[in-house]
Amino acid sequence: MLPSDKIFIAGHRGMVGSACVRRFQAAGYNNLLLRSRAQLDLRNKSAVDDFFATEKPDYVILAAARVGGILANNTYPAEFLTENLEIQNNVIWAAYRSGVKKLCFLGSSCIYPRESPQPICEDYLLTGPLEPTNEGYAIAKIAGLKLCAYLRRQYSFPAFSLMPCNLYGTNDNYHPEHSHVFPALIRKFCTAADQHLPEVTLWGTGNPWREFMHVDDLANAVFYFISQTELPPELINTGAGTEITIRTLAETIAQEADFHGNITWDTTKPDGMFRKLLDSSLAKSLGWTPKISLSDGIRQTIREFRAL
Repeated sequence: MLPSDKIFIAGHRGMVGSACVRRFQAAGYNNLLLRSRAQLDLRNKSAVDDFFATEKPDYVILAAARVGGILANNTYPAEFLTENLEIQNNVIWAAYRSGVKKLCFLGSSCIYPRESPQPICEDYLLTGPLEPTNEGYAIAKIAGLKLCAYLRRQYSFPAFSLMPCNLYGTNDNYHPEHSHVFPALIRKFCTAADQHLPEVTLWGTGNPWREFMHVDDLANAVFYFISQTELPPELINTGAGTEITIRTLAETIAQEADFHGNITWDTTKPDGMFRKLLDSSLAKSLGWTPKISLSDGIRQTIREFRAL
């Protein structure tokens, strides 16, 4: 991969896409193709086909997706399934037909069965039922990675998929209803601390375990694997390798945000998947490892949120 190559980062305004932009620019890759949704609606097949025919990107990073937390996923499964299928199908097929040199598809650890043995290795895909609260999104992501794999096997299309654990960090979504758990906790505790609120109420029991990785570590993985001379395996887990309970995470964020009130748990609300620690030994055997500790990431994210 050369600095002069055209690199299309789909979804460059999102958390993952913007992290990829920063990583590639830091490495001297400035010939980036970036389009907002207003400029290019990836759900529009003809618009996507026209874009690829005109711009002829050399590399594609597919970070565009409709994303959200447990409430959004559970409330709008039809939209999460349909919109993500449209985006993926349009971009992946256009990339194949235009002859891109390599495509990186980004998914999520929610593709794996709800009751997967822990840690979850790549071979556990499609071995059991999915977590119901994000099933629509998971099915779409499975379809995307499978499309990449099928085009690769049938037509030697150089595509591969990275499946990250729960991500957080710079440019996250802090929407009060549609955010993931990490930014939701950051917003709740920073707001409560700044407003001197006596109590914060959180969903569920706090007992589920989660693996969290800073988005810059994923961007490093994208850059590392797409720039390799050899084509990476079809599916690669990219996780931090450690896990924490939601309760402990909440208490840690509360302390770092300087919140000293009570934390209560609304156990009438769903917990989601109880545990989903990824086995990222394949990625590490290929030379990639995450660098940012959770404690450093929490402090950095709190500073960034308060600076918004």
